[in-house]
Amino acid sequence: MKRLFFVLLATAVSCNMLLAQSNDEKAVAAAVENLRKAMVDPTKAALEKLTAPELSYGHSSGKVQNQAEFVDALVSGASDFLNIDLTEQTIKIIGNTAIVRHVLSAATSDNGKPGNAHIAILLVWIKQSKEWKLLARQAVKI
Repeated sequence: MKRLFFVLLATAVSCNMLLAQSNDEKAVAAAVENLRKAMVDPTKAALEKLTAPELSYGHSSGKVQNQAEFVDALVSGASDFLNIDLTEQTIKIIGNTAIVRHVLSAATSDNGKPGNAHIAILLVWIKQSKEWKLLARQAVKI
């Protein structure tokens, strides 16, 4: 009887952990989608809500921005995304950290100059006070 109890308890704990991870994956996917939307239609409030103050935002050109620089570039139009499509997304949760990879394809108009982007992205998200915040991003050319 004790053995059956422990087997049932272990099964219940395992199922609960899988459900929690699934919920975290859904929350991270929602945060990524909210970031995508905020990058196309940027506001300072939305971008700051989605990013950690310690943000390190790396571009495929090698340029690295902090949170203030990242937000200012989008809000000012220096970096202007007309649209963004994300494909091939994977999410891996490790404790309160999430690793997200995807391919970003976008039409841009940086400082009014039309362009396109097709890059691979690595995002690192951290869970702070039950919210997922972008801590780091690195883009590389495909």
